[in-house]
Amino acid sequence: MHIRIATRKSQLAIWQAEHVAGLLEKLDSIESVELVRLSTKGDEILDRSLQKIGGKGLFIKELEVAMQDGRADLAVHSMKDVPAEMPGGFCLAAILERASHADALVSNGRPFAALAEGAIIGSSSLRRQAQLRALRQDLVIRPLRGNVNTRLAKLDAGEFDAIILAAAGLERLGLDGRITSRFEPADMLPAASQGVIGIECLESNIELRAVLSELNHAPTVRTTTAEREVARFLDASCQSPVAAHAVIDGNTLTLTALAALPDGTEVLRESASGDPDGAVTIGTEVATKLRERGVDDLLERARAMTE
Repeated sequence: MHIRIATRKSQLAIWQAEHVAGLLEKLDSIESVELVRLSTKGDEILDRSLQKIGGKGLFIKELEVAMQDGRADLAVHSMKDVPAEMPGGFCLAAILERASHADALVSNGRPFAALAEGAIIGSSSLRRQAQLRALRQDLVIRPLRGNVNTRLAKLDAGEFDAIILAAAGLERLGLDGRITSRFEPADMLPAASQGVIGIECLESNIELRAVLSELNHAPTVRTTTAEREVARFLDASCQSPVAAHAVIDGNTLTLTALAALPDGTEVLRESASGDPDGAVTIGTEVATKLRERGVDDLLERARAMTE
């Protein structure tokens, strides 16, 4: 079987696609793998926030079109970019083992607590903004988009005192030496499925789905399912100020999720535990707890604050 992988052109996206290609090439049923490099709307529009141009789904639309047109067989994604509801005709055929879930502070040496009062922090994520402000109301948070190297260059040029990036992305690019510190979930709950690579293909491609299923990492499938169920249940987009993180300890999966106002003045946080095989049920339980505490109203107010 010859496999064509649709991928964005960023350095991190290429790393992820090549990583998946390497795993596929080890399978007896795969003869060869090639990358189909594509540009997405999310990569091209950098002067506006994602929530104002359609959300993170813009990073995967062109890849899905390539699969529909027969130019590619599958696409590789950072799972935190993938909407909770898959579009009709597509499926997540494999979930790889999770790398670091953490958000990382990158500064010129100062840890978070030692940043000067009024320090300028770069992040376009409402989830990160809300939690940063909940920790320190004095911070000035400014939008920051672009690929990893572009963001680091802006920090190095003095435009920011610190920036927040996913630790997994920095580690995959060999840039973990730039990490000043990693946030613990108690302080900065990550995005649902942060640090996870997913493989998408056409639902109708049964043969390919069977091959890709060999790459599944069962514990990560369960934690990812629980985290994404919170977003699905709450109808939260990838840019909503919603976070979720699940861990498996022995025979117990524990999920914690939160929703917050972007200014950090109100944060709702809930948890639940259970059998890892009941990941969807656990996700629904946590989301229901948040709904009972008024999360729908909170998210509506959050949307109003960013329009």
